Amino acid sequence: MTKVTHLSQLDPNGTYSYADYLTWQLEESVELIKGKIMAMSPAPNRKHQSVSGNLFLHLGNYFKHKPCEVFAAPFDAKLYDRRKSLLKNGEAFSVVQPDLCVICDKDKLTEQGCDGAPDWIIEVLSPGNSRKEVRLKFDLYEESGVTEYWLVFPYEQIVQQFVLDDHGKYQLRALYPGNEIAIPHLFPDLQIDLNDVFAE
Repeated sequence: MTKVTHLSQLDPNGTYSYADYLTWQLEESVELIKGKIMAMSPAPNRKHQSVSGNLFLHLGNYFKHKPCEVFAAPFDAKLYDRRKSLLKNGEAFSVVQPDLCVICDKDKLTEQGCDGAPDWIIEVLSPGNSRKEVRLKFDLYEESGVTEYWLVFPYEQIVQQFVLDDHGKYQLRALYPGNEIAIPHLFPDLQIDLNDVFAE
């Protein structure tokens, strides 16, 4: 079997599984979304890293000595498409590296990352994020059962908070401007001062 070390060795129109992903030894960072290879944006810029780091500090302090854990990228979250996975004996066709994710079910944690949907995912957008990428991940997180999803816009200083409803569809629960306190649906006693998050 040929060792895969470069993206050019893979078929951009092919469909790959998590099992395939584990065999690759790529220099480039990629994610798999519904079996399709998505090359990740180049290294995030300073503003992205500052916002992501500030959020991680808030969450890390809050979850210390609590049953849930927060992880920052690069950290693999293996997600399941309910229909496709059933047809393929539980095989996963999506693996992503969210900027931040919170996992409360310890049984999902493996040496490789998270096997199944995290409870809460936060993605900090960069200028390089395409609308298609944002839409694909939104649909993927919704379909895989990520209960709460935040989209953070560093330049606009806005946080969009989505929460799954009883039908498994995301509803926009809040739109927080950068001078407000953001409160996660799953952890209502966690108050995040967005002034601190967006501070330079």
